[in-house]
Amino acid sequence: MEDDISARRAACTDSLLGNGLVRPPELLASIDRDARPDLYGEGGVVAELEEHVATLLGKPAAVFLPSGTMAQGAVLRVHADQRSSRTIVWHPYSHLERHEGQGYARLHQLIGRPVGDFERLIRRTDLDSVAEPVAALLLELPQRDLGGTLPPWDDLVAQTSWARDRGAAVHLDGARLWEAGAGYERSPAEIAALFDTVYVSFYKGIGALPGCCVAGPEDDIAQVREWRGRLGGTLFAMWPAASSALGLLDATLAEMPARLAHARAIAAALAGMPEVRVVPDPPQTPMMHLLFATTAERFRTNARRISEETGLWMWPNAVETGDPEVVRCELSVGRATLRHKPGTITEILAGLCA
Repeated sequence: MEDDISARRAACTDSLLGNGLVRPPELLASIDRDARPDLYGEGGVVAELEEHVATLLGKPAAVFLPSGTMAQGAVLRVHADQRSSRTIVWHPYSHLERHEGQGYARLHQLIGRPVGDFERLIRRTDLDSVAEPVAALLLELPQRDLGGTLPPWDDLVAQTSWARDRGAAVHLDGARLWEAGAGYERSPAEIAALFDTVYVSFYKGIGALPGCCVAGPEDDIAQVREWRGRLGGTLFAMWPAASSALGLLDATLAEMPARLAHARAIAAALAGMPEVRVVPDPPQTPMMHLLFATTAERFRTNARRISEETGLWMWPNAVETGDPEVVRCELSVGRATLRHKPGTITEILAGLCA
């Protein structure tokens, strides 16, 4: 099955999903041939990227790591080691809770405490249920598993104030912080100012080679840098991924408002199409969930047909929901999506329900 999907994707010539069919030559082309190499993460373009990200986020320092799983576990451990608690409060959909094999507990002896409901954002009032001491509050902006939603700014400020009033750190899972900036119409630094530490990714919306940064106070970042080494993340040469990120970051960040406008135009075009529903509607960031009035098997068949007949790569499968006649997909609006008019996109999406 996976070999078949990979072969069909390789045969396609276009996509409307995210940044599209990014082939190895394109990724390699994102590396500056004159980039200065680092040595075990020190110096060169790695240091340039760290300095640039720290400036973008308004933080004293930043450190480059090869993966977000490594980065967030390390920084949350740093916060817990400085406090009397090892409890981290987060949303039930937190990536650490759902996708990391309990690495936070097995590697860092942290205790995850989900707060709030699966199907809505954390609210300030949800935090009143927490009586125990807390090491950190982790918030994800935007909340990917809820379609890229953002809490109201005033409530976000109140949540971060709740944590600080209790002596807890506030950490931002900003894997898609660049998209959140467009939604809030605020700079990354304005959003990051509410948080002690911030994690950002470079391979998702930015479309660079894999890698990420954590930014924050110099002493916290120095400790994360040590944990990077302990966890095997200080590679001999990290410059290719850092150069790719540095080369794509600013241009992509400048494009985020246009991506958000395009996402909302797609949602508006789908308003008269009952077989495809947008969540949230209108989109709050350059991403959304799409609910298709079809079965998983019918969706799979139509996606294959569209790819084979038109060369347009679509989701090969959709996520099943509690309703056997409804499936879900996530549409991230990226460089590839911008190439397709909203009306054309809606026609293609309707074809997945045929």
